[in-house]
Amino acid sequence: MTAIPSPTIRNFIGGKWLTPTSPAGIALTNPATGELLGQTPAGSAAEVDAAVKSAQAAFPSWRATPAADRVQYLFKLKVLLEQHIGELASLITIENGKTLAESTGELRRGIENVEVACGIPVLMQGYSLEDVAPGIDEFMVRQPLGVAAIITPFNFPLMIPLWFLPYAIATGNTVVLKPSDRVPFSVARLVELIQETGLPDGVVNLVNGGKPAVDTLLDHPLVRAISFVGSTPVAKYVYTRGSASGKRVQCQGGAKNHVVVLPDADQETTTKIIADSAFGCAGQRCLAVSVTVTIGEASRWFPASIAAAASSLKIGDGLDPATQMGPVITTASRDRVVSLIGQGADQGAKAIIDGRANTGDRAGFFVGPTVLDGLPAQSPLMQTEIFGPVLSVIHAQTVEEAMEIIDRSAYGNASSIFTASGAAARKFRNAVSTGNVGINIGVPAPMAYFPFSGWKGSFFGVMHAQGRDAIEFFTDKKVIVERWPREWSRKF
Repeated sequence: MTAIPSPTIRNFIGGKWLTPTSPAGIALTNPATGELLGQTPAGSAAEVDAAVKSAQAAFPSWRATPAADRVQYLFKLKVLLEQHIGELASLITIENGKTLAESTGELRRGIENVEVACGIPVLMQGYSLEDVAPGIDEFMVRQPLGVAAIITPFNFPLMIPLWFLPYAIATGNTVVLKPSDRVPFSVARLVELIQETGLPDGVVNLVNGGKPAVDTLLDHPLVRAISFVGSTPVAKYVYTRGSASGKRVQCQGGAKNHVVVLPDADQETTTKIIADSAFGCAGQRCLAVSVTVTIGEASRWFPASIAAAASSLKIGDGLDPATQMGPVITTASRDRVVSLIGQGADQGAKAIIDGRANTGDRAGFFVGPTVLDGLPAQSPLMQTEIFGPVLSVIHAQTVEEAMEIIDRSAYGNASSIFTASGAAARKFRNAVSTGNVGINIGVPAPMAYFPFSGWKGSFFGVMHAQGRDAIEFFTDKKVIVERWPREWSRKF
């Protein structure tokens, strides 16, 4: 078993590992065992300022490094990530609680972004046009912004940093990375591997902490861009405060994802895919399905089918290869999820599988898979991101009625439809009000060369993570209009 290398959490600033000087923050525990792993620092303005100034000092030289040379470090990083994927997956599982298979899958998605960012010499190219007027040429080039701050959540400790960091440095920016104070260990190991590539000092900096560190990044005059993933209330806060400071900001928020099941959907496949989506990572992912809307006759078979799938899952420590679902991140998260299950039952839903029975028979922060059938449309839970292994099942008569339910949601991260009808699928994907859409797909996670979209309360900003949007976000466009009169050239 891979253990946490050291309980001491350090910052990485200007190419040096430094012990934080800020006061102690929260205690860190293994979610599956309750074992104490360490204690995170609270973070301070002085530590963040040092990291930002280190990144700013490294920027002129890094910006001037040819793009083809910059991506050589990413090629090396990709190899190192592949070589250490087992070790990194174990670290994620220990501090986050997800299964080893889920941790490995997360890393694969992160590595894809490193691979895509290696194409920056092509992706970052501008365009030109000769003779926009007689003797005048015009062209556009992309240039890096400067210092970019990346603030990431606990649920994907390495994938989400890799949504942003490879593109930021490949385009010539320097970075200050602030991970969630719940999961600092796997990120620290990632930065150690980045250091092994020989990346120049100051190009990537790591600073740990909580809200004081975040606020300093949002206000710091040398930070040009902020990338954030987290809950919608915090995303709104980050977007508002960062934008008010004149920064370019992209904030991925929360979700309340729906899937629609038509009567002609394949029962076995649909059930398996939706169960994987709802209960994978213990429901702690922004693309997890939270509400299933059955259409017509699908209401006859789906509740019993999904209940059987949920009850068959093996719950336990994610380091055990037999485990199919791990714990939630903290005891506070467990208690919140349990409370919300109770609220759903009090509001008229039937808990046909009740995960509250799986919370107290083992160490760690476990909640069993839960299926709430018949949650009323007016229930506050229809607008609440539970962020746990809880699936609500509701019923409608038509696809149009299902889309109206989705439209009423304050969130717009993802939705899916399960059907054998191409006409129904086309109607759904064209009209549904979410940024990511799945057709017979339970987790419509875009590949690294497509943007991770999100609408309504699930995203604040203009340009999303990954792919071409990442190139747009991390660069400024400069347009140059140029004329060289012949009589001037004769003077030299």
